[in-house]
Amino acid sequence: MIDLRSDTVTRPGPGMRAALAAAEVGDDVFGDDPTVLALQERTAALFGLEAALFFPSGTQSNLAALMSHCQRGEEYIVGQEAHTYRYEAGGGAVLGSIQPQPLANRPDGSLDLAEVEAAIKPDDPHFARTRLLALENTIGGRVLGRTYLESAVALAGRRGLATHLDGARVFNAAVKLGMPVSELCRGFDSVSVCLSKGLGAPAGTMLVGTRPVIERAYRARKILGGAMRQAGILAAAGLYALDHHVERLAEDHANAGRLAAGLAGIGGLEVESPQTNMVFVRIPADRTAALKAHLAREGVLALIGPRTRLATHLDVSAAGIDRAVAAFRAFFG
Repeated sequence: MIDLRSDTVTRPGPGMRAALAAAEVGDDVFGDDPTVLALQERTAALFGLEAALFFPSGTQSNLAALMSHCQRGEEYIVGQEAHTYRYEAGGGAVLGSIQPQPLANRPDGSLDLAEVEAAIKPDDPHFARTRLLALENTIGGRVLGRTYLESAVALAGRRGLATHLDGARVFNAAVKLGMPVSELCRGFDSVSVCLSKGLGAPAGTMLVGTRPVIERAYRARKILGGAMRQAGILAAAGLYALDHHVERLAEDHANAGRLAAGLAGIGGLEVESPQTNMVFVRIPADRTAALKAHLAREGVLALIGPRTRLATHLDVSAAGIDRAVAAFRAFFG
């Protein structure tokens, strides 16, 4: 099967499975799992931040970050398209009692910084206190560049806000821009980094940040049920991914370009040019159900809708991309 549903569907290869099997483990709740400690130290160093903490999922990592930056009744500014706002079941509000202040994302995925500044509440008992600016990179496959991020961080600092970056796919952004993640994320108080998307680990997300933020996140992780025991088995996959799967993200970006170019030649499809590993395609609504069934018969899995996202990843080769394009072409004739 050519699975284009998401880059979360990757499966550990032989090298990663060997690392999992050989992992030295302890009890992470007691803080003595050596592989978890090694992964945390490695990730913090990569991002040039003081500390890191291993989480089961990106949703939990983002929520712990919100709870570490904001108290109950306080507020964070976030984009309407952001995962922390739209796709995490309202966890900040439900479990953290933190109010989101959503703003419209611009076509490039950024927030208008003038709108961000205008949304910051005055210090008045009628309002929730604005405490945090939360951004995402990549967002919908789009890359936020260093110049924009630097301006956003500067605005937050000037107005007394902390900053959090949902960097689930930040390595995709860094590879696309050709810069280290430490430079791309410089100035953020915390960054959430997923290991189970483009990096191909079976599970796990790292929250990196300043030491006070990570200390608060340690408590939040416990509250949220994220403390695990012999988590070094999963951490070993994360270390393997950092060693072997970062630079190869460029292959996923190239395959996304190959996919977009192939689909662009098919009548009836509107294809958006990809920046990283996601291709968005507009498909006539009355043909989506039949297309999904046709692709499945041809061995291609995709979440088909009027605006379809197709994600490339380490389990999809250039030959697989060509098979997928051929399946689309056969359907549309």
